[in-house]
Amino acid sequence: MSDRERILPLEVRGLGLAFGARTALEDVSFVLGAEGLTVVLGANGAGKSVLLRVLHGLLAADRGAILWNGRPPGPPVWRRQAMVFQKPVLLRRSVAANISFALAARGLARGERRRRLEAVLESCALAHLAHLPARRLSGGEQQRVALARALALEPDILFLDEPTASLDPAATRAIEELLLRSRTSGTRIVLVTHDVAQARRLAEDVVFLHGGRVLEHAPAERFFTRPQSEAARAHVEGRLPP
Repeated sequence: MSDRERILPLEVRGLGLAFGARTALEDVSFVLGAEGLTVVLGANGAGKSVLLRVLHGLLAADRGAILWNGRPPGPPVWRRQAMVFQKPVLLRRSVAANISFALAARGLARGERRRRLEAVLESCALAHLAHLPARRLSGGEQQRVALARALALEPDILFLDEPTASLDPAATRAIEELLLRSRTSGTRIVLVTHDVAQARRLAEDVVFLHGGRVLEHAPAERFFTRPQSEAARAHVEGRLPP
């Protein structure tokens, strides 16, 4: 895979994964194009976070296939991805050093590291915090650092696992604004949430998971106005799904 060749589109075929007697994913299939913001929506325990970890190479599926622009996953693909978790994972270093460390690990030259660091500190409104210890920041600021670090890698695809679940409304709004801006820069975004309101604000298309299965994959407008499954209708309306 050349440096310029993108890893998208993504094709998922019949993924299955079980943990002992518990089925986490069952016959999961869908296709994502090269651009846009996809929300993976579903109740707690639906398999959303497990799916993200399989796509990012952190878990191995028991069966099925994942194809990145027609190719199976591997180091060249994983290097073009980034992931942000619900709880920020930060080093005991400054904000700037957290971002620089990730860039150095990718083997970028010093000048390119400096360029990307300055750009992402500015775009994520972190320049005034650059030399502060990252772990001493507020929860919302820490999550912005984690997101900035991921965006500095200029990934083809960015996975986010409930990144605002523990944040207050102001911090949530700041993260969502960053995601909407990042979408226009060419990074494909896949966001896991159980929050229907957030999904309405952000999604271009929705993958709805229920009991480890994809019950629907549809454009956001159609999904929220005309969900096809009873489980999706219940989730959108705030009822307990069947």
